Amino acid sequence: MPLLKPYSTATDYCNLPEGVRAELIDGELWNLASPSRIHQKIVYELGRCLGDYIDRHDGSCEVYPGPFAVNLFADESTFVEPDISVVCDSSKLSERGCEGAPDFIAEVTSPSNSGMDYISKLHLYRDAGVREYWICDPQKRQVIAYRFDEEPVATVYKFDDEVQSSLFEGFSICFAQVVR
Repeated sequence: MPLLKPYSTATDYCNLPEGVRAELIDGELWNLASPSRIHQKIVYELGRCLGDYIDRHDGSCEVYPGPFAVNLFADESTFVEPDISVVCDSSKLSERGCEGAPDFIAEVTSPSNSGMDYISKLHLYRDAGVREYWICDPQKRQVIAYRFDEEPVATVYKFDDEVQSSLFEGFSICFAQVVR
């Protein structure tokens, strides 16, 4: 839900009190609710598996679980805190987070934010140049993997399926093994 201030700026976002989590989208600060245990388990396992995969393949990409500030267009207009960000261009990394689009983003939906993940963030991430975006939905027990530079753009997986990445050849994860 949006916070009460009618129009917010990057300064407002950067000056939020410690412990207050929000995202700045189109001049509105959107409060982020505390995640559930299942949400955090999925974030932890996906981040760990991606990190392990990158390490095993001597990759240069870095995995950042949320909260991690992403200045999505590198222009101070939009700050998001994806559940998982993978950044392969180290020049985008700064002390405050990522300046520009990560290569890979995963969001784990919650009942209070699923519209943002399925609609608003889908368009934001595509327009910013994110290459791959996964929406992990524990309520529906499905993952939608968007590969913005491929056809078909989206593939729907059930939690029992091996969800495969197009960016990280040979990487896959079965969410049913994560959420038992």
